[in-house]
Amino acid sequence: MDNNQSTDAVNEEVVDKVPKHIAIIMDGNGRWAQQQGKGRVFGHKAGVESVRAVVTSARKLNVQALTLFAFSSENWQRPEKEVSVLMDLFMYVLTKEVKRLHKHNIRFQVIGDTQRFSDKLQKNIEKSEKLTADNTGMVLSIAANYGGRWDIAAAAKKLAKQVKQDLLDVNDISEETLNQQTCLASLPELDLLIRTGGDYRISNFLLWQAAYAELYFTDTLWPDFKDEQFLEALSVFNQRERRFGKTGDQINNVS
Repeated sequence: MDNNQSTDAVNEEVVDKVPKHIAIIMDGNGRWAQQQGKGRVFGHKAGVESVRAVVTSARKLNVQALTLFAFSSENWQRPEKEVSVLMDLFMYVLTKEVKRLHKHNIRFQVIGDTQRFSDKLQKNIEKSEKLTADNTGMVLSIAANYGGRWDIAAAAKKLAKQVKQDLLDVNDISEETLNQQTCLASLPELDLLIRTGGDYRISNFLLWQAAYAELYFTDTLWPDFKDEQFLEALSVFNQRERRFGKTGDQINNVS
């Protein structure tokens, strides 16, 4: 598609086939900041604006669920100062941005192993989730201290516990029963996984959920990913033929 095409024109293309569930790996904040001659933490702060833009666009397009990868279980290995800033930004989102989400009927939740966070942060997460729990609009999930392998292992542990307590027969364990124990079990299946920043991997994000998701990679660094870039990704999604193991003829009802 012509990069000069207007945002309105792209919007017309995507409105008839909007993914129910979109996930984004928000990559490139540090590199963006370095290009500006700034420290990496400057990029993380700038990335908040992109979060606002994408959440707004997704809500207006009636996306049912948006899941953002904010902090992986591997990110603890980053420099201490950078991790500290990320935690501060998380607190800011919970104290300021959640009120805006609530105003727009968006339900907010955090997925991941939150026990490693400070008591104050855990309490703010709980408070934010409780505030928006009854909202009926889009579900915004923030993956923090999250890993796809952790999600699958945690689901397996829950099933093992049910078997041990004689609440479930081991022969009844299936893909569906395991799926029911994963973090996003209550949401529509993942349709589109976007990664910004130029890397072509999903970095242990939503491994189970991404089985049949369409993958979209862009060189755009996260702070530069706004409405136009988001709609471009949806336009590409509209051009994909999703077969789920079937043939193209079956999908198109050709005998």
